[in-house]
Amino acid sequence: MRELVLIQPGRVLEGPSERESESCRAHREFEERLAECGPLAFRVAYGVLRHSADAEDVAQEALLKAYRNFSRLRESARFRGWLVRIAFRMALDRWRSVKRRERREAGWTGAEQRASGPTAEEVAVSSEFQARLERAMAELPEKFRLVLLLAGIQGYTLEEVSGMLGIPMGTVKSRLFFARKQLAEKLR
Repeated sequence: MRELVLIQPGRVLEGPSERESESCRAHREFEERLAECGPLAFRVAYGVLRHSADAEDVAQEALLKAYRNFSRLRESARFRGWLVRIAFRMALDRWRSVKRRERREAGWTGAEQRASGPTAEEVAVSSEFQARLERAMAELPEKFRLVLLLAGIQGYTLEEVSGMLGIPMGTVKSRLFFARKQLAEKLR
C-alpha cells in the first residue's frame, strides 16, 4: 500500500507539461485543504470510535480516500464537510464491524459453554414461558395475532405482510404496534 506523502507547499516542479501542471495545482490545493482540515478527520473518527489507534487508522483511510477522489469534488470550498462525511461514515463502518465481531465471538464462546446442554431448570423455565406466550398469543384479536405472527415471528417484511393480507402498509404497522403492546401487557 502506498503512503500518502505530502510535499511542502510552494514547491515548484521544473518544466512540467500542461497536464502535469494541472495535476500539480490540484495536488497543491489538496495539500492546502489538508493542512486546514486534516486533524478534523481524526477528531471525527475519535468521536465515533473512542479509541485513538482505530481513529488514527480511520482518519488515514479517510484522507487517502479524499485524496483519490479530490478531482471529483466540484467545489473545493466544501472540502471540510466532504472530509467530515467521509471520516464519519468510515468510522461508523469500523464501529459496526467491531460490534459484529464482538457478537460473533460472544456467540462462539456462548456455544462452547452451552455445549453441555441446557439444565433441567432452563428447560422448565423455557417450556413454562412458551406456554405463557402461546396463551397470550391466543388471547390477541385475530387481526393483531396474524400480523404479529407474519412480521414478528415468521420474519416477513412489512411490505410482504401488506401484500399477503391486502391491507395498507400503515395498517400493518399500527396492528403490529398494538399487537406487541398487548402481548407485552399480557406477559407481565
